Amino acid sequence: MEDKVQKWLSDMGIFRQKVPDDNTNFHFIINYPEENVMDVMQPKGTPDLLVIGCATNVSPEHANEMKLLSDSKREEFIWDLRYMLNSKDVDFQLSHPSNVLESFLITSEIYSDGLSKDRLISVIKTIFRAKIQCVWKIQQKFGVDDESNGAVSDSMYV
Repeated sequence: MEDKVQKWLSDMGIFRQKVPDDNTNFHFIINYPEENVMDVMQPKGTPDLLVIGCATNVSPEHANEMKLLSDSKREEFIWDLRYMLNSKDVDFQLSHPSNVLESFLITSEIYSDGLSKDRLISVIKTIFRAKIQCVWKIQQKFGVDDESNGAVSDSMYV
């Protein structure tokens, strides 16, 4: 599985590097789209499983804006994110002490009997679309960062 997945990622021009990881059989870092880092890995003990994930930290400026909201408005925002992400074909974890979003992780899995180049790229795109929807929701509610500072553009397809 490792060689096949690495070849497909390289063929697509998104493979960045293989990283050492004692918890995995293999762990790749990819850029999809450019400048957006994702992980593609096979956890130890699961030779038929591929996990794709993307972790995102919320900017301090946005977190500070969240802190200014009332408790009920912060809770409402977290529930909105949960409902939005739950409607996608992804798994997710939100880190939100006191309902102030600090980071989020979006993942999906592919088992070996369903692994194809098409399925792999489709899952990568699905994860990115879920991430960008979160970013847009944060920007809509708490202000848009200047794109020259690395903010995500309006283009869903880069």
